Amino acid sequence: MAVVYKYQGSFMDRLESIDAFRKLQNRLAHDHDSSKPTIVIPAGTCAQASGANDLIRVTKRELLNRGLTDRIGLRITGCHGFCEAEPSVLIEPSGTFYPKVDVERMVRIVEAVAEGKVLNDLLYVDSSSSRKIEKQNDIPFFKKQVRTILARNEKVDPIRIYDYIENQGYNALVKVLKKGEPRWVVEEVKASQLRGRGGAGFPTGLKWELLANQRNGQGKYLVCNADEGDPGAYMDRSVLEGNPHSIIEGMLIGGYATGANQGVVYVRNEYPMAIKHLMIALRQCHEMGLLGKNILGTNFSFDIKLVRGAGAFVCGEETALIRSVEGKMGEPKQRPPFPVEKGIDGKPTAINNVETWANIPVIIAEGAKEFSKVGTKGSSGTKIFSLVGKIKNTGLVEVPMGISIKEIISDIGGGPVSKAKIKAVQTGGPSGGCIPADRFDLPIDYDSLTKAGSIMGSGGMIVMDENTCMVDVAKYFMNFLKDESCGKCFTCRKGIQRMYEIVEDVSKGEGTLDRLALLEELANVVKDTTMCGLGQTAPNPVLSTLRYFRDEYVEHVKNKHCPAGVCKALITYSINENCTGCTVCVKSCPENAIFGERKQPHRIEPEKCIKCGACKAVCKFEAVTVA
Repeated sequence: MAVVYKYQGSFMDRLESIDAFRKLQNRLAHDHDSSKPTIVIPAGTCAQASGANDLIRVTKRELLNRGLTDRIGLRITGCHGFCEAEPSVLIEPSGTFYPKVDVERMVRIVEAVAEGKVLNDLLYVDSSSSRKIEKQNDIPFFKKQVRTILARNEKVDPIRIYDYIENQGYNALVKVLKKGEPRWVVEEVKASQLRGRGGAGFPTGLKWELLANQRNGQGKYLVCNADEGDPGAYMDRSVLEGNPHSIIEGMLIGGYATGANQGVVYVRNEYPMAIKHLMIALRQCHEMGLLGKNILGTNFSFDIKLVRGAGAFVCGEETALIRSVEGKMGEPKQRPPFPVEKGIDGKPTAINNVETWANIPVIIAEGAKEFSKVGTKGSSGTKIFSLVGKIKNTGLVEVPMGISIKEIISDIGGGPVSKAKIKAVQTGGPSGGCIPADRFDLPIDYDSLTKAGSIMGSGGMIVMDENTCMVDVAKYFMNFLKDESCGKCFTCRKGIQRMYEIVEDVSKGEGTLDRLALLEELANVVKDTTMCGLGQTAPNPVLSTLRYFRDEYVEHVKNKHCPAGVCKALITYSINENCTGCTVCVKSCPENAIFGERKQPHRIEPEKCIKCGACKAVCKFEAVTVA
């Protein structure tokens, strides 16, 4: 059951007109000293897990104890994207970047900022050249990005609306209200060629036009879909945590353009910080007159409520999400009618995801022509990807559409994390496909990924190396999807389950070549006959791995062998002549399956070995063999 939050009470002066808003913005700009050194500490979920809260406490203490609060600023922000380097510190306006900062280093950094110095021993070291780099924008991870959305996270404290306004926040809304032409807004979004960042890539301007053309009898809805369910994906969470006002402003502009008067932000319950920051932002907007009736003294009224979802993957599909918002079981409905005709409570409804809404103020502020200069003709603007897996620089990367996979993985990601070569990348989440390394010159846009057997999805990008078994990858995602299917379609409910069972048999060496042919046929049937996007894209992991890595399936079937040494039923652990008898493996084995005297070669008892890999992980002499 979805939970709805409403906001009451007032603690801030209301802005009754556009002039009042301008005066506030001018005062904030006048009071801001851009030359004042500021310590910026990212404190998104990943940074807090790495210890950012300790850095914040130490910084506040040091600034107070040293009497530096008037000379040095402190800004707590959301995620900056470089999760591998967390907890990190950015110094403005110099742009000095310090990675992996601990409490002791933080004390030194505060002292150095006070003295106008740079701590060379704490700077980022480029692993490819061993060169120390001071400026954040010169670090390879950041250098090739075009950070339209994520760069704004650095400039604002997400729970301080004045930070957002000071940095030109809500300027796009004011521009729209002053112009007074809703149709112009729709045409501008259409001209920008922005496509929905949630997966399907439907043109945003066209969706808005369809909603605007609906009768406005009992009102219309706009929805921000923040139900980010892809394993390894956290783009929407980071934008919501770091800059919730960008989402609110985008929805306000959308409401004005389409005639909608009600908004819903649908957030999964697993995102407590995103929910907290969004609740604070909505309350602030209500108190200042940026949400509710007669916004900024105009006749435009629009309100937003927050709805928490239970985390069902299928609720990423529009009609399932609508049912969840209505308090019903999240399962898709047959279309037509489409949501823009009949959505929440039977009213016309348009749904876009977090990243799409965050792009709207950018389009209106800089103009559609300028926005569309970035990216490709059919896929304009930037896209945020969560880059994870067997790669050096994990984190969020924002790149122009049309960039190649190779540039992201090699230049931004820094290449493989170990000696093992990168084998493939999986894009688009559980319903995406696996693209082999020999196709990494492929440009990233909606059409090219679809042709390659994958999808853009919401932006997950999982990098896999030679130690990854592609049969095991397909099995993992089929297992996830069979549990997430709502079960409404028979072909989805039973088809995905049967695909999983066949792949599992292959991983155990129990498959046959005939079963592989059946698997491919079944995958195509599921793709063609299911009702919603989950079922239609669910076969992608199977079809793409069969397409590009069929030889691995055949090796499992014919030779009962897993080339990557992953599938437990097909591998055997043994100890070779490199063993020094250090007994480290003995201590790590959970089943006491390793025997031998100290400083003498050891052996593994096959009957007891559960093939967990603990011995191989701790051995420093490469004495454990997997065959």
